[in-house]
Amino acid sequence: MLVAGGVAALQRGSDEPEAAKAAVDAHVLGFTLDDIDGKPQNLEQYKGKVVLIVNVASRCGYTRQYEGLQKLYAEKKDAGLVVLGFPSNDFGNQEPGTNEEIKEFCSGKYSVTFPMFSKIAVTGEQAHPLYKKLASQPAPLGGAPQWNFTKFLVDRSGKVVSRYESRSKPDDPQFIKRIEELLEAK
Repeated sequence: MLVAGGVAALQRGSDEPEAAKAAVDAHVLGFTLDDIDGKPQNLEQYKGKVVLIVNVASRCGYTRQYEGLQKLYAEKKDAGLVVLGFPSNDFGNQEPGTNEEIKEFCSGKYSVTFPMFSKIAVTGEQAHPLYKKLASQPAPLGGAPQWNFTKFLVDRSGKVVSRYESRSKPDDPQFIKRIEELLEAK
């Protein structure tokens, strides 16, 4: 299900006064997180690309979306898309494995080649600052993920522009259209 798209959604998506909306910094690439191998990665390296941030899990009904995310990444990476996977065990104990087990599962079962990060919390007080920043965005973009495979789409400048809930598949035509629009915007 598509929740938000583009600047127009930011402008009409909240009952907050315009000044309050302007106070929220939409730039979300200012974080350094460990990749799945434990090596620090500064997300600023992805500025200039269209970034898809996804909280993932290996034992979820939506886990098959890894296949679609990998296909999307393979088809669009040369145009400037990067998919970033953030394993989380926040929903139903559906990501109980270690980073090594998660990496083996993703590469072995779904041939994942897009960047994967170390397991983090994406909700509540323990949420990683990246996900706190995502949650702080004005409605309808903000709010903590409600389940695994929530997708936040970030434009080339590093600002969140769209949010897609778990049921939105990586091959959804509206989703693909929005990514292509962002890829075309240089």
